[in-house]
Parts: sequence; structure tokens; C-alpha cells
Amino acid sequence: MNSIVECVPNFSEGRRPEVVDAIVNAILSAGGVVLLDREMDADHNRCVITIVGPKDKIGEAAFRGVAKAAELIDLTTHQGEHPRLGAADVVPFIPVKNASVEECVRLAEILGERIWNELKIPVYLYEEAARSPERKNLEKIRKGQFEGIREEVKTNPDRRPDFGEAALHPTAGATVVGARKFLIAYNVNLATSDVGIAKDIAKKIRASGGGLPCVKGMGVMLGERNIAQVSMNLTDYETTSMATVFEAVEKEAKERGTDVVGSEIVGLVPARALEDAAEHFLRVENFSSDLILENRLAAVASDRAQTHAEQCAAFLDALAAKSPTPGGGCAAALAIAMGASLGLMCVRATRGKKRYADYENDLAAAEEKLSGLAGTARTAIDDDARAFQGILAAMNRPKETDEQRAARGAAIEQATIHAAEVPLADARLGMTILRTLRGITGFINVNAASDLKVGEMLCEAGIRGALENVHINLASINDEEASERLGKAASELIKELN
Repeated sequence: MNSIVECVPNFSEGRRPEVVDAIVNAILSAGGVVLLDREMDADHNRCVITIVGPKDKIGEAAFRGVAKAAELIDLTTHQGEHPRLGAADVVPFIPVKNASVEECVRLAEILGERIWNELKIPVYLYEEAARSPERKNLEKIRKGQFEGIREEVKTNPDRRPDFGEAALHPTAGATVVGARKFLIAYNVNLATSDVGIAKDIAKKIRASGGGLPCVKGMGVMLGERNIAQVSMNLTDYETTSMATVFEAVEKEAKERGTDVVGSEIVGLVPARALEDAAEHFLRVENFSSDLILENRLAAVASDRAQTHAEQCAAFLDALAAKSPTPGGGCAAALAIAMGASLGLMCVRATRGKKRYADYENDLAAAEEKLSGLAGTARTAIDDDARAFQGILAAMNRPKETDEQRAARGAAIEQATIHAAEVPLADARLGMTILRTLRGITGFINVNAASDLKVGEMLCEAGIRGALENVHINLASINDEEASERLGKAASELIKELN
């Protein structure tokens, strides 16, 4: 991965795991990106997804997530503690490696224009991508939220989006897209149910109120825990650290007759931010990042190349563990992904050789196709595990009342259907890859013929394994139409495979 860009889209859904699953699956279907984290919060009714990928892949992944959110989230029925303007509320790009803020600004502009052109969802640009100083701060863009902006945008030209007309999407609202430095979402929980105290503290410590630089904050109520929270974004943790913020909130809380009961990080945080906090609170006089064992090990590890067996060890160990995931579905998807990668290797080992010059156009087309298929296959490896986790989440839903039992049963049914659809999609993907490999057999470098054959055999094994997972889930599906549809599709694939 020559360049790495992080994208942290926030979606207005934190109570329906099946919706978040669908959004994550849509994001990963783009291929070439890696899911680092997903956070759901029922009180905020919001989820935060963290992905990384190269500059040429990350925008497509973000777009697919926005499109799926617009399909599944209706802001006219949405309620939660966190302010929101859109189903896909905010989509920031953050440079990590071999990428600049300027390049992330361009990514934001391209994505914003595409969201409007293809989804008819208006887009505001913020932070480094903002086209005016007033649009730099997310709070100012989102002031009034979906309901207020929906009316104001019709008459106030200052609220007109950067892409789109003077009207919000009827159910998906608008999306805010931008580029920024690494942001830490950090919340401090108070020992009180008085949300007014949290709001007062947030107003006192945030930069816009004359408080700490690079700190944004608001007070919210956590209904499930019956406590108030100071919810913050630290836009430059090197300027204002988590330790500084924690102590400031704690001081203000004590002055108001309460205390801090804990804090939480939403999403991911750089190691340096936690190291700064440790150094601050422990007052270690000789502290440096080199004193941390994992940092030293990472430095040593980077100096020596791992063998292929070592690189595969973590997955193989997880596969051998007694936990149900990763299991056969993940292994089947891995076999398909390996088949695609072997095919790609065979094509690349053939291109440019005089003996195969007449097939250059065919080889170029095959390389482009297999490259995309291989990327999709990689992202499919974890899909089966997530689908099974969806069933577990549905089974863990409350069942005290008739209404709860009915909702639980419906959720289990939908999760089981999804758990059959995922391996079916893997099998279809595997069949597409297998057809491609079979189609290039006649003009592949003879020295790579055995590699191509191994690729075909891996695809075949992966397809059969994926279809076994389809059949095992069909037995638990009560919906006759869904069961018949999935069973028929599986049978057709087996027929073609044989």
C-alpha cells in the first residue's frame, strides 16, 4: 500500500446492528480498503466506522457507505442525543502515509460532487476542504440540524450546500465531507444525571467559548446509564492532549459539586496520544516512546522480513481456535481470494514476453479484471464472521414480552437470511474468478501453468465451501420465498461448477 488515507464516516444509526452491518459490507465491497474499527452508540444513535486504504480506493468505499446509509436510514424518524444533518452525517479524509492534506481535500471534492450527482444528496465541504471560513467548523454547518436546516436552506442563501440545490434530501438530509488532521473523539462521563452541568462544562472548555484550543465539546445525556457526558472532539491532540482535557473537565465538575466517573475513546487513537497521557499522569522523568515494549518490538520487527508462514500464522491460529469465527466461511472466502491472486500472478508473469505478444490486449484486460476481483475477494474473508455475529446479536435481543419476542424472532430470521446471502455472494464471486481463470488458460506462460491450475482448484474448493454455508443456514430460514430463492441460486452454481 504505497499511500494510506484514513476515512472515518459517521452515520446516524447506533441501535440497529443489521443496518450498520449492511453499511460496513457496502463499504468493504469496494475492495482495497481495510476496516479498522466500528463503534455504535445507542444513546447518540450514531455509529463511527474507521477504514484505511490507498488514495485511489478510499473514495469509492466511502461513496458506497453513503449510498447504503441513504437507502436504510430515514432522518424523519431518527432520534438521538448527537446532532445530525444526514443519514451519512460526516465523511472526513485524513492523510496517514504518502498522502497530503491537499490530496485529501481533492478526495473530498470528488466525493461530494459524486454524492450529489448520483444520489441527489446535497453536500457541504468542511475543515480543510471548506470553501469559506464559515464552513470550516462542522458545528456551524450543522447548526439547526436536519429539521431546522431543511426549512432554512430554502430561503437563506448562506445555508446553500456546496454541491446541490437549496433543498435537503427528504430522508437522507445532507452530508458533510472534508479533510482534516487526526481527530480524537473523547468523552468524559460525570457522576450526575444533570445534563445542564455537562453543557456548562462543555461551553467552558471548548475553544469556541474561550477554553482549550483545538477542543470542540457539548453536553449530552446517556439515557441507558442515566448520567451526563461531556462529549468532545480533539482536533489537534498535540496542542491539547487528552490528559489536559480530562483534568479540565474534572476540575470544572468538582466546582459544580460532582465528579468524573470515567472517560471513553470513540474510534481509534494514535499511540502517541496515550503515551502523552501516561507520561502526564505518571510523571515518569525518563519517559520516551522507546520505553514501551510494543514500540521496541515493532521497531525490531520492521527490521526483519517475516516468512510467508509467519505472515499467515495469526489467521491460521484464529481458524484453529474453538471460537466459531473465523470458520469455514472465512476459509472458503480465503481460498477464493488466493485463487484470484494466483491468477493475477500468472497474468503478470506472462505480460511483456515476446512469445505472448499477440495476447497482450487479452492479458491486460484479464489483469484489470482479476485485480478488481482479487480486491473484492479479500474483503469477503471477514464477511462470513460478521454475518454470524449478526445472528448472535439478534439472539441476544431481549425476550421478556411478546413484542420483544416477536422483534427478536424477526431479527434472527433476517440475520439468518443475510448469513446465507453472504456465502452465496462469495460463491458467485468465486465462479466469476474461476471463469476468468479458465478463460486465460490458452495464453498463459507455460511456466505458470501449474500455478493457474492451483488457482482454479482453490476457487472450486472455495465455491463448494461457501455453498455448504448457504445450505446450513437454509435449514433455519422460515421464509419460504427467501429459502427457495437462495436454494435455487446455490443449485445453479453447483450445476455450473460440475
